[in-house]
Amino acid sequence: MFNPTRDQARQFLIDAWAKRRQRLPATPMETLAADLIDLHPEYHELLEATDALTREWTPEQGETNPFLHLSLHLAIEEQLSIDQPPGIRAAFDKLLARRDDRHQALHVVLECLGEMVWRSQRERQPPDGEAYLDCLRRAAG
Repeated sequence: MFNPTRDQARQFLIDAWAKRRQRLPATPMETLAADLIDLHPEYHELLEATDALTREWTPEQGETNPFLHLSLHLAIEEQLSIDQPPGIRAAFDKLLARRDDRHQALHVVLECLGEMVWRSQRERQPPDGEAYLDCLRRAAG
């Protein structure tokens, strides 16, 4: 899935979670997604809801979109696995050493990634990988 629709991306996460709950065989990407979902018990019921594909979560209502959150987690895992942008793995390792909790460290990365994406969209510019890494380096202290 290189350019999935919103519904395809949501369905992937819903299916990965269903396979985990039903103890069915899964692809490596589905296993990774289910592992990330396991870390977020607050999303379990949402992913099992009948309106999961159509429901909207808006910042104006003080809600976090669970599909966006989990998709950013998946993107970060991919970035770390291939060290792209170059240096992200080293920055993450420093952050992890400081935080001593992988999930908390991933959430710091997620905040930096979200900020970079938001700026890119707002300014109608390509994503700034160096600004992303600078955010991580600052967080790692």
